[in-house]
Amino acid sequence: MEPEGVRHRTVEVAHGVRLHVAEAGPEDGPAVLLVHGFPDLWYGWRHQMAALAARGFRAVAPDLRGYGDSDVPPAKDSYTTFHLVGDLVALIADLGQPQVFVAGHDWGANVAWQLCLLRPDLVRALVSLSVVYHPRRSEGTTLQAIKAFCGEDHYMCRFQDPGIAEAEFALYDHRHKFKTIFGMRKPDPIILSKGRTFFESLDSDGTLPAWLSEEDISYYADKFEKTGFTGGLNFYRCMDLNWELSAPWTGAPIKVATKFIVGDLDALYHTPGVKDYIHKGGFKANVPNLEDVVILEGVGHFLNQEKPAEVSEHICEFFSKF
Repeated sequence: MEPEGVRHRTVEVAHGVRLHVAEAGPEDGPAVLLVHGFPDLWYGWRHQMAALAARGFRAVAPDLRGYGDSDVPPAKDSYTTFHLVGDLVALIADLGQPQVFVAGHDWGANVAWQLCLLRPDLVRALVSLSVVYHPRRSEGTTLQAIKAFCGEDHYMCRFQDPGIAEAEFALYDHRHKFKTIFGMRKPDPIILSKGRTFFESLDSDGTLPAWLSEEDISYYADKFEKTGFTGGLNFYRCMDLNWELSAPWTGAPIKVATKFIVGDLDALYHTPGVKDYIHKGGFKANVPNLEDVVILEGVGHFLNQEKPAEVSEHICEFFSKF
């Protein structure tokens, strides 16, 4: 359930786009921007918000555009990482602090990495959950790389055509969808077999995980009943557009001080090549100020909710150093 002391407001971050923002902690405390992924909300950070507030930080968790109580622009191309980073830059300006700490999970980690690349002057330090940073390569697009490693039935490839994934998602009750997604445990890339939907391809039977309550599931179900999933799916549909637009940053490293945390049952950790990249020097070469890599044993993708105390302590400990 929502922790005590959470404040809610809206911030206009672009013409016609307002973000819903949840906050906790003293308004004059050092700000920590918490950026969620797919299919998530500010609510996924509720445990970390309480922990950060207790340590004197100002925890700031928006619903990204397309999600929750934030606006949902209709155009598919309104969801590039440049739009998303622009939203965060405007939100940081609204906070009135010259720099913020940033933690991101899943797609939120992608956006956080891009914020550090495009506006490192705004970021004091970063904690990335689940997603590593890969600099842009000129050899081929993002989707071409995914197809080369995982095949054309990887879920990110199958999410590309507007309307198809939405039709599959509509086949299932919202509560069942979130119990199934949060219950994923199989540490393999998500491959959608021919004739099978995204949910039929997940290694999850829809049983409520022990680390969630029925009230938590109801919160997610109610919010996505209002917005649907198109906004979040459009993040994936802009992947190759992101690659085209980011040509000036080909090969660029991230120089912000960084901590990386991932569960050893996270499918992203088991994407072909990722383990070697993390543990054999490639990641450190591209993020020279990577200070720590934490692998949580027996933990899946939604680690900030599955192991809230451990993840909160890692985040608070790292940011307190600065």
